[in-house]
Amino acid sequence: MTIIKAACPTCGDVELTKDQVRLVVHAVRSRSFYSFDCTSCVSQVKKPAGDEVVRLLTLGGVVAERIEVPAEALEVHEGKALTSDDLLDFAAWIEDAENVVQAAAAGLHARLLTRDQQKQAPGRS
Repeated sequence: MTIIKAACPTCGDVELTKDQVRLVVHAVRSRSFYSFDCTSCVSQVKKPAGDEVVRLLTLGGVVAERIEVPAEALEVHEGKALTSDDLLDFAAWIEDAENVVQAAAAGLHARLLTRDQQKQAPGRS
């Protein structure tokens, strides 16, 4: 049986079996990690897993959990972030909408933008 040596920040070096180690490989490499419950103090330890750590753990028999992230989640977005008010406005609108597809095709975004600009214009009530 393969013994995996890891370090607990409280207890120091501990010996683990492959089944005691969880390895998560994320599409964004900096988010990959491995974790284990310390066999001495029973605290959960979580550490980053770079390419070399992933290679060594998989060679030791640890089965990697692969996290697939939709490409949309990794896109860079520009512009203002949505606010809670934006979400509430949309929820109110969609509750009353009769044909969402038709409204979107007719330029709903432009109408909402114009409405917001009118609300912000000085001298308007």
